[in-house]
Amino acid sequence: MIRFSPVLHIVSLLLILISLFMLLPAGIAIYNGDIVSAEAFGFTILFTIILCTVLWLVSRPKNGTKHHLRTREGFLMVTASWIAASAVGALPFVLSGAIPSYTDAFFETMSGFTTTGASILTVIESVPRSILFWRSLTHWLGGMGIVVLTVAILPFLGVGGVQLVRAESPGPTLDKIAPKITQTAKILWYLYLGLTVLETVLLMLGGMDLFDALTHTFGTLATGGFSPRNASVGAYNSGYIDWVITIFMIMAGMNFGLYHKLLNGDIRDIFKNTEFKVYLGIFSISVLIITISLLDTYGGFGKALRFAGFQAASIITTTGYATADFDLWPMAAKGVLFFLMFVGGCSGSTGGGPKVIRIVALFKLALNEMRYMSRPRGIFRVRINGEPVKKDFLYAVSGFILLYLLCLMVVTIVVSIFGADITTGFTTALVTVGNIGPGFGKVGPTMNYAFYNPFVKWVLSGAMLAGRLEVYTVLILLTPSFWSRR
Repeated sequence: MIRFSPVLHIVSLLLILISLFMLLPAGIAIYNGDIVSAEAFGFTILFTIILCTVLWLVSRPKNGTKHHLRTREGFLMVTASWIAASAVGALPFVLSGAIPSYTDAFFETMSGFTTTGASILTVIESVPRSILFWRSLTHWLGGMGIVVLTVAILPFLGVGGVQLVRAESPGPTLDKIAPKITQTAKILWYLYLGLTVLETVLLMLGGMDLFDALTHTFGTLATGGFSPRNASVGAYNSGYIDWVITIFMIMAGMNFGLYHKLLNGDIRDIFKNTEFKVYLGIFSISVLIITISLLDTYGGFGKALRFAGFQAASIITTTGYATADFDLWPMAAKGVLFFLMFVGGCSGSTGGGPKVIRIVALFKLALNEMRYMSRPRGIFRVRINGEPVKKDFLYAVSGFILLYLLCLMVVTIVVSIFGADITTGFTTALVTVGNIGPGFGKVGPTMNYAFYNPFVKWVLSGAMLAGRLEVYTVLILLTPSFWSRR
């Protein structure tokens, strides 16, 4: 039987933490003399802290013990945390008047936390800077994981967190880079913070002010894609800025555990990593094909390479930034970008999508099946990083891909029922479940999601959540066995 007390206890802690991060945009609002936005953040912070403190006290374990989450409670807690964070995070948008509709505000916030980057805003630059900062900050918090951030400080609060990180982990496996899960969470966030500072400085050297540099860094490292400019990164028309963001998008799409190996001098292990090599290989080949197809469009190899590299990096890492309307590009370039939407980043990265490791595993499994058909008595093993892969891993990967495709089908049907054409409908499903953001048709890089009716926006919010939490974590809550007493 599921115990709701530990779930409520941890969710209340997480919401208090989220509300404290709102002090940053609240300070920006006060600095800019934006009293309305300052009051919106102030009310949200006060309301959340009071309510969640009461819930935390009510759900405290008795007799001085601490809560221990079981597997099912871990799944419930992670899903509930992301929904609750989006519900609270939407309040400043509504209270400030920046997004009057709570449905739209929830959609925008869920898109932020899940690092999807799908937006309902039509004129972004007219929105108060404090609101735009909070919008981008949701990316940064959700990129590495709001639960992982909470777990990093949970030892001081008396709660364990192995099940939480496993349920939120982006990829089929959880790589522990330290003996304790809390140490792993801290190391990941230290790496994340260090890269944030580095990219911010580099963007400021390229002419961005601190606000623009921070918001674009949040969107880059979280592979989110929210920009404070209507034209996204293309508004700056800077080759330097394009290349800086391109490089950091590729870095964000890599397994963060590799950075820990790099700092420890384990360079050989990095280049032995199958997923890393395939990831760079897919990116490089895609950039080459897109560049060749864009030679006539941009009149030269250098400029074509710049636009091709940026957009390929943006799509494969599911960031969603744009420097051009790629929906107008030649079919060859669009075809490659469409393919990259099915790939995603590496496991253990901030990228979304199916993940490269799953693509590799299924491809090798298919090759083995063909070998077995030609040599029935042979014994063949799927190997990744030179090591044989357990069947349980392959079963989990196969199940994930099936559920992923099922989500795409359901979302496509729902969107199509409400009038979307097949191109718009399918890519809407693909870019929300894959946490990519822009797609083709009416949800292209120069469009937005404002035209969808409220029901569809709630469905898409659920699709974004399912995609960010690797499908299993959310869909398992819909099975009767999850709620059984056994």
